Amino acid sequence: MVQQLSSEPSATLIYPESDGKLMADNTKQFRWIVVIKENLELLFATDDHVFIAGDLLWYPVEGNNTLAQAPDTMVVFGRPKGDRNSYQQWREDNIAPQVVFEILSPSNRLKEMAKKLQFYERYGVEEYYLFDPDKLDLQGWVRAEDRLNVIEEINDWVSPQLGIKFVLTSDNLEIHRPDGERFLTFVELGKLREQEKQKIQQLEQAQKDAIPRLHELGLTREQIANVLSLSVEEVNKVLP
Repeated sequence: MVQQLSSEPSATLIYPESDGKLMADNTKQFRWIVVIKENLELLFATDDHVFIAGDLLWYPVEGNNTLAQAPDTMVVFGRPKGDRNSYQQWREDNIAPQVVFEILSPSNRLKEMAKKLQFYERYGVEEYYLFDPDKLDLQGWVRAEDRLNVIEEINDWVSPQLGIKFVLTSDNLEIHRPDGERFLTFVELGKLREQEKQKIQQLEQAQKDAIPRLHELGLTREQIANVLSLSVEEVNKVLP
């Protein structure tokens, strides 16, 4: 059973907003943190009661400002979006983050990661994912009653909470949305947006080029507008 989170409140106790540690040790680790966090933000953008944060200190117990972890990414269902200096669980309807992600860096130690697993297990995390981008090694744990149990086969695993699928290839980790689309970097999203913009521009130009030809065939301006799904005003801008 998850430990009961209660203690004597303290009006003067300060809960630090930083643990003094760097968010990431290198560009690869940082890139993965951003990709996972921002793609999850995008996935749940229309749900106002899914809070997602990166490197935010989570305090599970009121009155203890030394008991905390800052997951690389955490997802909390049932809490509103919005800015926070830290996640103080007793101020959040006592809802613990259900899903957390950690991205390994060379400086991480086995003992440190073991303590994090114990923390997440003790304070109610439902799913925990640990990824080493250097070794392309993904590990996962899912809760069964009061324990986080290792996911024996992580490849093609679908997160019960998030609906995303993890696919390990020979040279990469792919994370797929429930609709099958792959998590993309900001650069990839920018390129995709530019491609869509170019497609729209090409379609608009093709419509404009078709207007004179349809007019020569004897169609009225109203008919042309109907065929091309344009307004009559847009047709009039092209025809003399």
